[in-house]
Amino acid sequence: MYETIQVLHSYLAYVALAMLIIAVINAVSGLVSKRIFTMDKDLRISLFALILCHIQLVVGLILYFVSPSGLSAIQEFGMGGLTSAARLLAVEHPFINILAIASITIGWSRHKKFVEGDKKFKSIAIFYGVGLVLILSRIPWSQWF
Repeated sequence: MYETIQVLHSYLAYVALAMLIIAVINAVSGLVSKRIFTMDKDLRISLFALILCHIQLVVGLILYFVSPSGLSAIQEFGMGGLTSAARLLAVEHPFINILAIASITIGWSRHKKFVEGDKKFKSIAIFYGVGLVLILSRIPWSQWF
């Protein structure tokens, strides 16, 4: 079961990251071109990115708690005894990605309060962009390739 969840988390990360990049690019291009925020395209791209990121978070949290090395490494060695790679997987990756998903969720919630398209695009561009940067900063790149 652990291996299945790990594979799902790994492959879903590519899809969620790609969709998040598309949502940020769409929001920035809409903001720059002063486009009208449409329900068909712009809303669906942003919503799909939000949903995929939340699914990825849930799968990641399940993986964290069923992992044989997640919490047990912290309990066994303490925070000072972890290597930088173990600390990245046990602490930094989950914590920063939770903050990233919170930022994306705030961007989604804020965009719904606005009527003007430029404010909607700006909210999504800023908060999804912050979430994207946070996620990219804590991806365990050595395990990705």
